[in-house]
Amino acid sequence: MARRRSDSPDPLFPDLLPAALCDRRLELDAMHRHGGPVAGLDEAGRGPLAGPVVAAAVIFDGEPPKGLDDSKKLTAKARAALFEEIIAGHHVAVACACAVRIDEINILAASMEAMEKALAALAARPAAALVDGNRLPARLGIPAEAIVKGDSRSSVIAAASIVAKVTRDRMMEKAALAYPGYGFESHKGYGSSKVHQEALAELGPCALHRQSFAPVRAALERVSSRSG
Repeated sequence: MARRRSDSPDPLFPDLLPAALCDRRLELDAMHRHGGPVAGLDEAGRGPLAGPVVAAAVIFDGEPPKGLDDSKKLTAKARAALFEEIIAGHHVAVACACAVRIDEINILAASMEAMEKALAALAARPAAALVDGNRLPARLGIPAEAIVKGDSRSSVIAAASIVAKVTRDRMMEKAALAYPGYGFESHKGYGSSKVHQEALAELGPCALHRQSFAPVRAALERVSSRSG
């Protein structure tokens, strides 16, 4: 049922490389082949040491917002404006896997599971899906294509990437109020932040930390050795 897609030129425009473009060609091609609306799927939060991984599914209802691109390439202000436009005018669903679930099944499986749940939660039923990356969730239930760098190539995937990132960022900003001292409002749980590294060393992990991730395990061991 599912078909993987290589990082090759768009079949409708074989002389062009769509990797440098973010438009609707991949989506419209899939709509033509599958005879119905196409959902874009993406996730945010695979890399952080703390917080959930969040997935979003989007189906355009009419013309998409202008200026869509990989969420990481946009400013926070641009992401927020596009987020509001996407959720106001299009079909959107979000799902997440918490740190405990990530530790139970691993981050890749948790990301795939969140995307499956986001797709299933859409009010509109798509005929197919375009998924960012080189892997497909196993239980989407519809034809799907993995699009390498899809959030930079496909507008509907870019829309999903924006929804996922803004949703997760806001979740981590709220988490900062419940778990002060870690700086979640600034680094959103990523381990590259010096503030986060120092907080882990001084405070130890909190309930939002992913204990299966090596830096968190190391911090837990340090806390255990101090208390012992």
